[in-house]
Amino acid sequence: MEVNGRGVEVDVEDRTSLADCLRDRLGLTGVHLGCEHGVCGACTVLLDGSSVRSCLLFAVQAAGHRVTTVEGLADGAGQGGLHPVQTAFMACHGLQCGFCTPGLVLTTCELLAEDPAPTAEEVRARLSGNLCRCTGYVKIFEAVDRAAELMRARSGTAAAPAGAAEDTR
Repeated sequence: MEVNGRGVEVDVEDRTSLADCLRDRLGLTGVHLGCEHGVCGACTVLLDGSSVRSCLLFAVQAAGHRVTTVEGLADGAGQGGLHPVQTAFMACHGLQCGFCTPGLVLTTCELLAEDPAPTAEEVRARLSGNLCRCTGYVKIFEAVDRAAELMRARSGTAAAPAGAAEDTR
């Protein structure tokens, strides 16, 4: 499999979850284990660009695929080498304890790759599978809006359509 842009070979038991493989075998501790039932979203990674719960996927199922963890987002183009979504979460205080943050950041990356100007309702729907017990979500939603702005500016695309940023949360 390819993890964060580099090919890796890992010898694991068939029953090893992708989350355990990434954390324990590859040292990618940004993959957090919360519920281990696919409910909380803390273990979210991107598999070929789509968000998946790594606690529900066997590592062997990722063979031949691209896996991106939060550690693989930094590309040097943003503040301090951070991805624009990471920068926005920091700037908008879209995190507190940080446990849910990697999953939220990766889910946001997936959303903005599909739709650079999502409505507030689309943001709420997409992030509904990522639970946060600290923030109350307002700052997280603000961070997603800011990330969308940063990514549109970075790519040179037009601003969001009128009303897209309207807060209907």
